[in-house]
Amino acid sequence: MENYKKIIEDIYLEVKNVDDIGKVANYIPELAFVDSNNFGINITTINNESFGIGDSETKFSIQSVTKILSLTLAYKLEGEKLWERVDVEPSGNPFNSLLQLEADLGKPRNPFINAGAIVVCDVLISHLKNPKEDFLNFCREISDNTTLNYNEKIAQSEKSSGFRNIALCNFIKSFGNIKNNVDEVLDFYFHICSLEMTCKELSQMFLYLAEDNFITKKGTKIISESQTKRINAIMLTCGFYDESGEFAFRVGLPGKSGVGGGIIAIHPDKYCISVWSPKLNKKGNSYKGMLFLEKFTTKTTSSIF
Repeated sequence: MENYKKIIEDIYLEVKNVDDIGKVANYIPELAFVDSNNFGINITTINNESFGIGDSETKFSIQSVTKILSLTLAYKLEGEKLWERVDVEPSGNPFNSLLQLEADLGKPRNPFINAGAIVVCDVLISHLKNPKEDFLNFCREISDNTTLNYNEKIAQSEKSSGFRNIALCNFIKSFGNIKNNVDEVLDFYFHICSLEMTCKELSQMFLYLAEDNFITKKGTKIISESQTKRINAIMLTCGFYDESGEFAFRVGLPGKSGVGGGIIAIHPDKYCISVWSPKLNKKGNSYKGMLFLEKFTTKTTSSIF
């Protein structure tokens, strides 16, 4: 950890002063109020050593990073049948594109673009008695953190401005790939995206994807090693929308970003690292977050390649 700690401190100071050319995701009105100068990093190793710097203990809306958690639960409940409803291919299009869905007859390219995550939410609603509550309990169990919660303000803000997601959900429904009530699916989707966590909580939450024999405090195994491998693979190829190739090329780790400015990256068998900086580049990924992780894997020579 000492080695990581020094490198993180050095890169943090270097990147903190870089001119941030990104912009906050103000198309979700509530996100526009977040201080754009926030910048935090936290790393947790599989030995449970943890180190954070900057705003690493400030809560923020994790947005699309939550799609890893919804995918994990759906995969756990549905098994391989899940892939009949959603594909595992990179999209090469913006995360909220309608065009591809038309060509693919309502089957989203992958579970990390909005259309795919909406289908995953539909799958979960079919399995869970109280979807919002049950999903939250699942997240609390993985992280051993009972304080995790949705940000109701952000969920409502997304609901009132999420016209593209509403269109996506209805469009997929027209192909028969949404089985439940559209309003219920969207309400669930907006809520899971509003989940709030700190960098520290995030880097601890995703240890189950870094550690082969991860067991929760209750003694349950989340998913099988084979499923873990597959989720990491989808993160590497699809975790950053139409910039996933760039992230794999520059950083070389499975990861996932969210428009709240958070990024999680996983080095299997070693560590889980999270970065938060709210200003996004043109593709919707944190500008300083991407820069930090590129420098980090370069200095630690710890890409998976």
